[in-house]
Amino acid sequence: MLEKIESIEQFDQLLTNESKFYLLKHSLTCPISHAAYKEYEKFANENQDMLTLYLAVQDSRPLSNEVAERFQIKHESPQAFLFANGKVEWNASHWKITSRSLGNAGAEKQ
Repeated sequence: MLEKIESIEQFDQLLTNESKFYLLKHSLTCPISHAAYKEYEKFANENQDMLTLYLAVQDSRPLSNEVAERFQIKHESPQAFLFANGKVEWNASHWKITSRSLGNAGAEKQ
């Protein structure tokens, strides 16, 4: 199940308390982002033991910018990340965000 986050404080808690999680930066107005969200949602439904979160860029601009700046990864939307032990282990954007690519990223980082 997908969980929405909106604040830097929530994100900091996740980095501190969770050893591994996915995050999707999602635009509410972009059709490519909508397609990526559907793939992300499919992945989340098939992998309910994995923490899968998202942020809506329009609603959470400070958090979106913080992720880009803190991890030195140019902002794109849509953009998916796999965080492990407080670091970005994998990221992808646009059409590269598929249920399969998300699953492969997690399998590689076991």
